[in-house]
Amino acid sequence: MAHQAVKIAEPRGTLGVLIPGMGAVATTFIAGVEAVRRGLASPIGSLTQMGTIRLGKRTERRSPAIRDFIPLAELRDLVFAGWDLFEDDGYQAALKAGVLERSLLDQLKDFLSGLRPMPAVFEQRFVKNLRGRNVKKAKNKRELAEQVMDDIRGFQKRSGASRLVMIWCGSTEAFLKPSAVHQTLAAFERGLRSNSPEIAPSMIYAYAALRLGIPFANGAPNLTVDIPALQTLGLKNRVPICGKDFKTGQTLLKTIIAPGLKARLIGLRGWFSTNILGNRDGEVLDDPESFRTKEESKLSALEYILQPDLYPELYRGLYHKVRINYYPPRGDNKEGWDNLDIFGWLGYPMQIKIDFLCRDSILAAPLVLDLVLFLDLAQRCPELARKGIQEWLSFYFKSPMCAPALYPEHDLFIQLMKLKNTLRHLRGEELITHLGWEYYD
Repeated sequence: MAHQAVKIAEPRGTLGVLIPGMGAVATTFIAGVEAVRRGLASPIGSLTQMGTIRLGKRTERRSPAIRDFIPLAELRDLVFAGWDLFEDDGYQAALKAGVLERSLLDQLKDFLSGLRPMPAVFEQRFVKNLRGRNVKKAKNKRELAEQVMDDIRGFQKRSGASRLVMIWCGSTEAFLKPSAVHQTLAAFERGLRSNSPEIAPSMIYAYAALRLGIPFANGAPNLTVDIPALQTLGLKNRVPICGKDFKTGQTLLKTIIAPGLKARLIGLRGWFSTNILGNRDGEVLDDPESFRTKEESKLSALEYILQPDLYPELYRGLYHKVRINYYPPRGDNKEGWDNLDIFGWLGYPMQIKIDFLCRDSILAAPLVLDLVLFLDLAQRCPELARKGIQEWLSFYFKSPMCAPALYPEHDLFIQLMKLKNTLRHLRGEELITHLGWEYYD
């Protein structure tokens, strides 16, 4: 049933995009946005820029572009700032990342050279394999959070941005389990003052953003905002949050293929996955503690999609192994190999082999753009902002956040349905169920 549209403020003025971690993903995203603005390239992979949304019955043939259907910020209105432990400006960082061709970067040099990273909040034990000098100093973590807030206020004043969004594009931090300091906002703030070792740099950025009423997206598998303390702060200040871990290469394919196997009730005995990549992400993941954080994120999708408790004969006891190997010659050009041992009618065995030669940051950049624009939309919509966790953005993440009593939805097609139905709901359009009986009456 159609209903009244939900109130959404118009996106007036500029939107500031704050990025902790100005490496391959961030520079590919920023350079890409500028290339699109200058008419040098197309925003391929971006739902907000190239996607459409069906409205009403199939016979109505109404499928507007998403960007025409919902009031999103325009690309021309985006301004950027970020933090990094390396001092390279945006042009130098993009060159070192080795994702985009130099011929394109040289056309954007005037713009990218003006992006100089602010000193980062960094703690060596959370990212053991990186060392840089562009790092903040303070007597405790509370002071670091204050410095980040000062950075944000300074950028907003310089840029004239009317609204802000923060998206973590930094490295995967060492594995961290929730502990007492993460349970309440009061405990977390005490932990900041007492320099708690359980508070990671990403949490300091998230705290600073949420304190200032800025939406936060977590693009890595770090714990970050997946703790009661920061979720409470988000709810208190009515700020949207989402995460975690951008769904790009191998896991993207898993969330496409696994739903298909389950839909056809094809059994699965084992799924072996291995990757080689040589970018900064690969270097970081060469540390076992950082890899453990990533592994938890990658392993969880299949369990939730296949539901072995509901289909024990097909999926219980599934052997699932994930490996990531740092291999510098490949740079950002990741290669993922998958072997699936499946079985069909009467238990007869079959196999699927996948060799996915992808470009990690090329897949991630349009996700960053969509998340920035959708989070800004959520902040301008009181009905969405007051909910805190934006589960409708699960489409973009390997480990989607959801309410504590729920299990996360990993099936890419259900996630897309959830996202588009949310947009329909916001604009007072009928939700689409695909029942279709009315065509045959």
